[in-house]
Amino acid sequence: MEATADIGLIGLAVMGQNLVLNMNDQGFKVVVYNRTVSKVDAFLENEAKGTNVIGAHSIEEMVSHLKRPRRLMLLVKAGSAVDDFIEKITPYLEEGDIIIDGGNSMFQDSIRRTKYLESKGLRFIGTGVSGGEEGARHGPSIMPGGTPSAWPHVKEIFQRISAKVEDGSPCCDWVGEDGAGHYVKMVHNGIEYGDMQLICEAYELMKDGLAMTPDEMHHVFAEWNKGELDSFLIQITRDILAYKDDDGQPLVDKILDTAGQKGTGKWTVINSAELGIPTTLIGEAVYARCVSALKDDRVAAAKKLKGPKPKITGDREKFIEDIRKALYASKIISYAQGYMLMRAAAQEYKWKLNYGGIALMWRGGCIIRSRFLGKIKEAFDKKPKLSNLLLDQFFKKAIRESQRSWRNVVATAAKKGIPTPAFATALSFYDAYRSDRLPANLLQAQRDYFGAHTYERLDAPRGQFFHTNWTGHGGSATSGSYSV
Repeated sequence: MEATADIGLIGLAVMGQNLVLNMNDQGFKVVVYNRTVSKVDAFLENEAKGTNVIGAHSIEEMVSHLKRPRRLMLLVKAGSAVDDFIEKITPYLEEGDIIIDGGNSMFQDSIRRTKYLESKGLRFIGTGVSGGEEGARHGPSIMPGGTPSAWPHVKEIFQRISAKVEDGSPCCDWVGEDGAGHYVKMVHNGIEYGDMQLICEAYELMKDGLAMTPDEMHHVFAEWNKGELDSFLIQITRDILAYKDDDGQPLVDKILDTAGQKGTGKWTVINSAELGIPTTLIGEAVYARCVSALKDDRVAAAKKLKGPKPKITGDREKFIEDIRKALYASKIISYAQGYMLMRAAAQEYKWKLNYGGIALMWRGGCIIRSRFLGKIKEAFDKKPKLSNLLLDQFFKKAIRESQRSWRNVVATAAKKGIPTPAFATALSFYDAYRSDRLPANLLQAQRDYFGAHTYERLDAPRGQFFHTNWTGHGGSATSGSYSV
């Protein structure tokens, strides 16, 4: 049998099917396999009917259709399923063949899989794919990392099927070694959590504070989507607020207020704690979902715990504009924190990340795509070693112009008892980051008092540690210097 397929794909759920059809549209021949083999036949008879897609009923048959070096992509549930398929596939592969994991895997798993497959003479790519079902079909954002020598063999396929920005540049480029691709996708998802929570807080301020109807809010979001907040998430929020149920009433008002999550936001927060980077906004977004899940507790507490009435009076149009500016400023903080985390990860895991290139990859196709990302790319193009987005001239100016409104929104929400954890933590981070002195001096004194953890002094060189016998009792031994 002549091997004619450019790439194989295992996993025919909707994402897998749409990615296969996208590849077919771009002129690539794809061979597909699914553990439930009947799905292969059903796919060929329906969605893939009339295409050049080849169906296989076994892994061995699938591999026999692939050109060398063989490129085989997995779109299966993250975790053990990926490892199980790797073990089933490898006996049929030869040195230099490439296994691609396109699921939402933990980056540590991709680091491990890269080393494992390279030890067998094979190559591995762990790639983030963002954009949902629609993106997979018509152009997602693709974030590949793994074995560098594998990239030239998949570059044309990935860049052809990916989303494109205005000048035709693909929203896909090589991210870095081993787990870098899945790491960048993880941070993307964490930022996505933050963006969604910020939008929800803006919605709640308008709904509960200003007593606005979904139709009124629809028009506000439609206007916002024409300006600097132009993004996919603002756009779909606009559409959601206008959508009516069968009885003509807004569907959004009938949806239970408990949010789910698949774990990538939590992974981001855990890793940021391990690296000592304060991704506070993503953290609050994750915890806001956790609070929302306490629905029964909240219903009971609402009957017993009292607070101020949420009604916001005064100039409504002015306050709506304040909300817009607070949303924009908080969004800047969220991305600044995300990029701080990626910079720390690059140092920790020895990756060479192209930060402007990452913004370009997120510029189209993915869930967080927005006009805003073009400004991030410009910032890193001007200064590739920029330590923090907040120090770029564009973002400094944007924060300065939004700051009065931002503070008014956070203060008003607090006075009216409207929870805005993401808006508030963004502002707190900004104020902490711009402070040349924080109260951590007292904290270090406390640690030294109860645990002899030592401290540094303003009038001594950094790295020189001191201990005080605060009570006059006990010895002078220390527990060792602290880690920063």
